[in-house]
Amino acid sequence: MALRLTVKDAETGNRIEMELQAENTVDEAIESACSYWSKRQGAFVLKQGSTILRGGATLQGSHIGEHTMLELIPDPQGGAPLA
Repeated sequence: MALRLTVKDAETGNRIEMELQAENTVDEAIESACSYWSKRQGAFVLKQGSTILRGGATLQGSHIGEHTMLELIPDPQGGAPLA
C-alpha cells in the first residue's frame, strides 16, 4: 500500500512530499530524505510528534498512516557527524 508522507527538515523548515510503501523501513525514508537534502544519513533520525522512530521498523509497524508529517532531526544520541 502506498503512503504519501511529508517530511520536514527541522534545521531549515523545508518540506518534501514522499510516496513510500507501508513495508518500507524508517531507515529507507531517512535515506531518501537525506539524499534529497544532501545530508549524512547516519546523522539524522525521523520523529513523529515527540516519538523518535526506530530505523529498522517498517512504516506500517511504526503506525505511520497516509498524509503523516514526520520531522528529520539530528540524531540526539550522536550518530554520524553532520558534515
